[in-house]
Formats: sequence, structure tokens, C-alpha cells
Amino acid sequence: MNNYRKLYITHYSICLLVMFMLPAVFPTFYHLNAQHMSSVLLSHTNKFTPPVAGKEPKTTSLHGVTWTDDYFWMRLSDEQKNAETPDNQTKKVLDYLNAENDYREKMTEPLQKFEDDLFEEIKGRIKQTDMSVPYLYNGYYYITRFEEGMEYPIHSRKKSSMTNAEEIMLDVNKLADGHAYYNVAGRSVSPDNMLLAYAEDTIGRRQYTIRVKNLTTGEMFVDVIPNTTGGVTWANDNKTFFYSVNDDALRSYKIFRHTLGTDPKNDVLIFHEKDDTYSTYVYKTKSKKYLVIASYATLSNEYRILEADNPNGTFRVFQERVKNLEFSIDHYENHWYITTNKDGAQNFKVMKCPENKTGMENWTDFIPYDPKIFTDGIDIFKEFMLISERKEGMTKVRILPWDKKQEGHYVQFAESAYTVFPGANPEFDTKTVRLEYSSLTTPNTTYDYKVDTRKLELLKQQEVLGTFNAGDYSSERVMVRAKDGTMVPLSLVYKKGFKKDGSQPLLLYGYGSYGASMDPYFSSARLSLLDRGFVFAIAHIRGGQELGRQWYENGKFFNKKNTFTDFIDCGEYLVQEKYTSKDRLFAQGGSAGGLLMGAVINMKPDLWKGVIAQVPFVDVINTMLDESIPLTTGEFDEWGNPKDKKYFDYMRSYSPYDNVEKKDYPALFVSTGYWDSQVQYWEPAKWVAKVREYKTDKNPIIMYCNMDTGHGGASGRFKRLREVAMEYTFILDLAGKTNVKTKP
Repeated sequence: MNNYRKLYITHYSICLLVMFMLPAVFPTFYHLNAQHMSSVLLSHTNKFTPPVAGKEPKTTSLHGVTWTDDYFWMRLSDEQKNAETPDNQTKKVLDYLNAENDYREKMTEPLQKFEDDLFEEIKGRIKQTDMSVPYLYNGYYYITRFEEGMEYPIHSRKKSSMTNAEEIMLDVNKLADGHAYYNVAGRSVSPDNMLLAYAEDTIGRRQYTIRVKNLTTGEMFVDVIPNTTGGVTWANDNKTFFYSVNDDALRSYKIFRHTLGTDPKNDVLIFHEKDDTYSTYVYKTKSKKYLVIASYATLSNEYRILEADNPNGTFRVFQERVKNLEFSIDHYENHWYITTNKDGAQNFKVMKCPENKTGMENWTDFIPYDPKIFTDGIDIFKEFMLISERKEGMTKVRILPWDKKQEGHYVQFAESAYTVFPGANPEFDTKTVRLEYSSLTTPNTTYDYKVDTRKLELLKQQEVLGTFNAGDYSSERVMVRAKDGTMVPLSLVYKKGFKKDGSQPLLLYGYGSYGASMDPYFSSARLSLLDRGFVFAIAHIRGGQELGRQWYENGKFFNKKNTFTDFIDCGEYLVQEKYTSKDRLFAQGGSAGGLLMGAVINMKPDLWKGVIAQVPFVDVINTMLDESIPLTTGEFDEWGNPKDKKYFDYMRSYSPYDNVEKKDYPALFVSTGYWDSQVQYWEPAKWVAKVREYKTDKNPIIMYCNMDTGHGGASGRFKRLREVAMEYTFILDLAGKTNVKTKP
């Protein structure tokens, strides 16, 4: 799948892995209180007046429809945001965003001590001095580790053996010094192990600057390349690398070749992706034989290949793009292996073709298509292929030997519901596979799977400090009948002793877009909710891909409302079955999941006590009509192009910003980042202003705008936990679980 606003989930998942790779649970910090205390936020709605956004009506007409956007003025261009001296509009917008942040601080001031303690509680589960499981690549063991009190990782390596001296490649704490936001991406070591190319982002807007370091001397090369996507791919000559750059809308659209020691201004343009519904990137095959330029849209792919020993050669097309033909390619010996939906294989299959005859007329089935199995991807090893699958909604790992005399098999795990996926497996000639495993009750676990013996070797399980015991928690997976008869999976976790009498609060999480599957995963931060009596649930709604490709198709384009009604049906089921009650049911979603939050509170506002909407994509019509906004053109295959009336009418019927009405709404916590390139800050800011204007209730609306970050939130591991504590405090207060009394 090729995804755009889904990048939020990808980034968020990585953040979770980093956050919870090191965690540890606290000693229980507050005893659960069966008595609901007064809500500070509810009591403060009459005490403090929220900011009032001025109106500057902007009228737009299309398809015979005219609509007015009173808050369009909140939008700033990149030029305005980056200007050394802000103009009057910029000052006005900044004043408004700062006023929202000031209002949040006033509203939550009595909760600040609780929030601080909650942050320390969550942080207290983390083993602060910790490191990842090393992986071997090209003669070196690579390690990511953290030191106590430090926000950022240290990336290092050891030659040949873990007993050898550590070589620190990057201490991100030092690099981040002086930056409110700092992120390193695209770390790539040259084939001779001498050089490290990496990219840094200092504002969270996915605009990376590439730098190169000599790993022997520590010298930094003068080669500095700005405005890239962050990825770096070395040719086999140790002096040439390829990278992609962004256009004004932050679409990755050009591939350049750079020779070390030369002026980047003279870099050679290798490929220009002129179709603005496509993006491009470059990588090297695991066999190290080929460089690959990939072009991708939501529903189509195209690849160009070149021998990595010949970086100055000409890339040739592997297979020209065909609408609705999706595929990915892997090289092994004298064949290419293709994961594709060709021939109507909706859930994808694996095909192969000769190395020098790559057109799809030469593709033949390697693994026969099974419509009951969704093929997520493959990984190539010397003696076998690893296939990532989904079967009956669960993730599976299958091992298929090249030797046809040996049978393939699935890796077996003890739990019935879990998430497993391949970890770092850069080595080709090995009989060991690195796997990452988790469930709602099992902390993130790293295994080495011995293919010959079919044995799992436990390398590391996320350490949760304190008194955490997985046996204290229970999980369930139930099927909820949606209104159209579709059975929707729902995963739940809670502390043992939970009684289904409707008395306990519940947080329901959902996403449901881009085919992104929300699999059950462990979170040590979430224990702060479970230990206070919360149930946590994930609704595996249509628009994801948990049950195969059709599950995605049934939640996009003109089926998008299935995503929203599935989530509502799951919420009503939880109330009906007394997992919770309407005055204790909370909802959470981010990015496209924030669209979900905006839609469900318009459609069923009385079902939710409170809602957390993280960087929410809520202004669907205005955003999808503006092709200068990053990601817009690439998403026509997800939402539709509103310039086409039939898509316009349907999108307008659910767009949260366009469907705000005069009625009661639940309490809202809305977060955004000023530098967000994926969902621009003005979408949630405009939405908050409009809901405040229209709502007829006295429930609080809190907006937090991080002025230093983008889509993924804060960059430091503790700063990120601060934002989690902020969100949790919001719902814990509304649930009466903060033990903070309000003044009469």
C-alpha cells in the first residue's frame, strides 16, 4: 500500500516502539476511586472565556454550491511562517494560537500537579538507560541506545563482535542541542563501512538536510544538501549516492545523483516524476546488485532499475505504470520476485520473472493466489523467503524454503491474538530471522527465529519497571455486528477484576483509512488508564486492511461513511454490553483518525463523554481542492477529487468542518503542530473555532498547538510522553479519576 496521511500512523508506530522499547511500569500511583470526583474542566467552562476567533468570510463556489469559510484567514503560507519579520496576518494567527495555548493552561491549571505526577509515573516505567537489540550488517553490529535523562538516542556500532569497542556514529543529544525539535532520518553507511550519510529535520516539516560523516576520523564533509526527503542510497563505489527532493507542496518528485566531494549544486538530475499524483524514492535491493527508483500513487507503481556497480549508467523501466496495478519488487539470484494484485489478486500474490525480462508479460505465479490470505510483503534470504501475511484478521509470518523438497511453515506463537512483523533483517546469508512481537498484554518482544529448528529465541522483552505483571490484565477480541450486517473486529484490554456493569470508563481508538491496519499492541503508558479502571479498545473498522484488501475498499471513496458508522456501532455495542456507559465512553483518533473523530461527533454527538482528536484532518473539501497543500494530489485515489461533482457531493456530506451544526457536542481535546506538513495546523484551529461558535452545550474544548513541531508531535522521548500525559489528564479528569477536587 502507498499511503500519505497514513504516514502519521507509521511515524506514530515508530515513536511507540522507541517509547516503549525501553519502558517499565510504575508502582501503582493512585488507588482507583469508585466515587466520581468533580471535573475541573467542566467546572472551569464558566470561569474562563475561550478565545473568540474573528471572522473574515471567504466565499467559494463550485458545482452550483456556494459556501463561506469564516476562518480561512488562519492559513499562512510557508513564506509567511519562515519570514524573519512576521507580517500582520502572521501576527494575528500567532496571537490566536498562543491565546488557545494560554486558555488551555488556565483551564487545566488545577490539574497541572496531577499531569506532572502522571508524566513522572509514565516516565517511571521506562528503563532510561537501555538499548535496542543489536543487528549484524556487513560485518558490524548496529545499536541504538539511550542514556538516563537524555531525550534522544545514541547510534553506535561494534565491529565483528559485541565484545569489541563501541564506535559512536551519532549522539543525537549533542546534535539536538539548541533545537526545540530535532529528528535524524535516513542513516546509511557506505558499502566499505567508512562513511555515514544521514539527514536532519529541525522543525518537523519533513524537510531534511543531508550530511556526511567520516566514521574513522569523525570529520564532517562539506557536502550539505537541503530540502530532501531524508533518504540516502549509496552506489557500490563508496563515493556516489542518490537522494530525492521535495517540490513546493513537499511531494517527493526528483531523484538526484551526488558524487562525494563535489558541490551539490552540480548534482545530476536522474529522474523527474512529473505526474503530481505520484511521488518517488530510491533504494538498493537486499542483494546489493540493483539501485531502484520507485514511483508510486495510491493505486499504482512503477520502477526503474540500474546495476549498483554502474551508478553513472542509465536506469531502465522495470514495468510501466498501469492504473490500478500495484506491485513491489525484490531481487534474488537471476530472478525478480513481485508482490502484486495482477490478474485480479485483490489480496495480492507473489510472482516471479527472469532478471532481464521484467515486463509483466513475463511474470508467472510463484505462490498461487489464495483469496483468504492477504499478502503484506516478502523478505528475501539465501535459503528461504519470508512472507508477511494476514489470515482471518491476524498477522502471520510464513517461511518458504527455496528448496522445493522442504515444506513451508508458519511461525507459531502461544497467544491467540497478537501482532508480529519482521524486524531488522539486513543480512542475506543467515538462517535466523529477527521478529518483533506484541499483544495488548505482552510488552514489545524481540525474537530470533531459528528457521532450521523452528525455535524462537527470546532476545529482549520491553522491561516495565515497577510491579507490572502481564497476568494482571486481560484482553478480548469480539465481533460487532454493524448496521449493514458486517462483522467488525474489536480488541479490548482491561485490568482483571473488571465488571461489565457499565460503571467503568472506556477509551475507544480508531483510524480506518489508507488500508492502515490498527493491530493490537502493548503500551506501557496505557497502563496509567488501565490501572485507574479504564478499558482500552481498538475498533478495526473498514478503511483499514485488517481483513484484507476488500476491507479497505469498503471504507474509501463512496464507502467512506462505513468507517464512521462502524466506529459508532462499536461504541454503541460497548454501551449495550455494559463495558461502559455513554457518560463514560471516550474516543481517540489522529490524522485521518481525527477525521473519524470529527465525523462521529457530528453524526452521534451524544454517544461520547469526551474525544481526543490528534492533528485531525477535518477540513476535507477545502484541503482537497487546494493542490498547493502537501499530499493533496496524491490523495485523490483515497478520497476522490472534489473537482468531480460526485466526489464533491459525497465528501461534503461527511467533511467534519462543513457539517458542524447548532447542537450539543462532547468535550474535545484537539492537538496540532504549527509546522505540520501533513495536516496543516489551520484545519484543527478552524474546526475548534467553528465548533465553539455553533455548540449549544457547556462542555470544554481544549486546543494545544505545539509551536515547535509537526505531524508526529514532540521529537524527544520525554517530551512526547508529556503530550501523552496531557491527553490522558483530559479524559481522566472528565471520568473523575484525577482525585483533584474543584472549589464549590
